[in-house]
Amino acid sequence: MSFVVGIVLALINHGQKIIAGEIDPGSAIRIGLTFLVPYCVSTFSSVLALKEYEATTSENNGVGRTETGV
Repeated sequence: MSFVVGIVLALINHGQKIIAGEIDPGSAIRIGLTFLVPYCVSTFSSVLALKEYEATTSENNGVGRTETGV
């Protein structure tokens, strides 16, 4: 999904240069960052959600159990 967001943002921000074929090294770096930022945000959000889920499930696993597991 972040790839689709990167394409849309690259076209919005750099579409004229892409269509005209006027991509200089600085523009290429900015276009690359346009793809990288949504990927990083998505990955970071997923990692935080997984950590929160693991913390919640590990807290709930011990509820109502005795030391023998019964």
